[in-house]
Amino acid sequence: MTRITRRGLLTTGAAAGVLAASGLPLRAQAKRGGRLRAGLGGANTSDSWDARTHSDIFMTASAQGAVFDSLTEVAADGSLKGELAESWEATSDAKTWTFNLRSGVTFHNGKAFGADDVIASLQMHVADGAKSAAKPIVETITEMKKITDTQVQFTLKSGNADFPYLLADYHLLMYPAGQIEEAIAKGIGTGLYKVQSFEPGVRMVATRVDSHYKGDSAGHFDEIEYIAINDNTARMNALMTGQVDVINRIDFKTEALLKANPMVRIQEVTGNQQYTFPMLTNVAPFNDVNVRRALKFAINRQEMVDKILLGHGRVGNDTPIGPANQYFNADMAQTAYDPDKAKFYLKEAGLSSLDIDLSASNAAFEGAVDAAQLYQASAKAAGININVVQEPADGYWSNVWLKKPFCACYWSGRATEDWMFASAYEEGVPWNDTQWGREDSERFQDLLIEARAELDSAKRREMYGEMQQILNTDGGLVLPMFANYVQAMSTKVQNPETVGNLWQMDNGRMAERWWMA
Repeated sequence: MTRITRRGLLTTGAAAGVLAASGLPLRAQAKRGGRLRAGLGGANTSDSWDARTHSDIFMTASAQGAVFDSLTEVAADGSLKGELAESWEATSDAKTWTFNLRSGVTFHNGKAFGADDVIASLQMHVADGAKSAAKPIVETITEMKKITDTQVQFTLKSGNADFPYLLADYHLLMYPAGQIEEAIAKGIGTGLYKVQSFEPGVRMVATRVDSHYKGDSAGHFDEIEYIAINDNTARMNALMTGQVDVINRIDFKTEALLKANPMVRIQEVTGNQQYTFPMLTNVAPFNDVNVRRALKFAINRQEMVDKILLGHGRVGNDTPIGPANQYFNADMAQTAYDPDKAKFYLKEAGLSSLDIDLSASNAAFEGAVDAAQLYQASAKAAGININVVQEPADGYWSNVWLKKPFCACYWSGRATEDWMFASAYEEGVPWNDTQWGREDSERFQDLLIEARAELDSAKRREMYGEMQQILNTDGGLVLPMFANYVQAMSTKVQNPETVGNLWQMDNGRMAERWWMA
């Protein structure tokens, strides 16, 4: 077997970092104490401690970022390290993986953590009727075997060099075996913070666990309070008036107001966050590849970066693999706004014009409605008439996304190519928001399986590059822009020099990694 240390696996080299636009210089030395109050968008009244349902920052920051743990963790610099697993090793074909678990770890109710909890927690995602976005990850495991209380072995259907990375998915939290229903009801994990109160879609309060296995190296606040503030203006006002200490997703149009406040600083992180317009490729007229191609040439991407992101990002190219990914295809030709080409592809589809609805809400991403209207204006020159349907923010992810044939969406991206493709582009996975499958591209689906098991980095680069090209040309995804994470905080709150770029708010782990000045 090949022994792989918790820090040694597949460092992506992602450009994780932070730009302190204003405020005091960052302090290198963390200290313990204080209460972190965060005003977060992305909350829903249907939120719960069932990680299978988590889809936005409020619950990912509350759960994986504070109350629960996973086996592995993507560090702020993009490398992989152990959380409840100390180390792992694989057979030469990356098909059998053995994980060595931490000993002496307990859940918040006192139950000892061990191999049985790992197996039970993963089996949740493939249980009958389970609707989990992580189901595609767990389904690849053909056998889970308890070797000892602190060692568990997984056998996969086929080799997967990225498997330990996949176990850092925020849906794959560890619950106490035999007590999972109670743990979901009460929020019982092994994390640095123990739940004191939780009102779905409203607020979560948790306190620091004494004598935690992570010691004094993480979890510097005595208490955390996460307040659901989905309205962007209200979120900004809460920070400006001192009601909260940090907020996510600032409105770029009001950035100047935040910068003018000497007690506030802005944190900007470059990553793979993507603002998208997915279309269902199994629903007319989007089942016609020429219609999809017409829509790709009918959008002015640079205009969106300039007017929606106000420069806080870069143009996208209709593939979810971004510049922070290891195998990003930088050589692929950029799809540009070209109404004449859009008209050409409409003609190829047998159409002289096209009338379609585009559902949008700022719940999808800040400025989504404005972005949809910009799309509407640019597409008109190509004979494409887009009717922008403004959807309610509440329930957008349950009532619109995956249901309406053309809508606005955002993704955080993923640390590895297989993680991203397996989450949203493998045929039949729950979060496949374009319904992309073998009928659209058998070659793409075959490459996905082949690249997953390929250990030669050069060959993987070639495969993932071709997959990106296929999506760029034929996919049901219009991805006009990659958006930087731009969040704001009181100067009382400090953070390390390197901030995670996988998810918002330091990969959702601000409660673990930040501290009060």
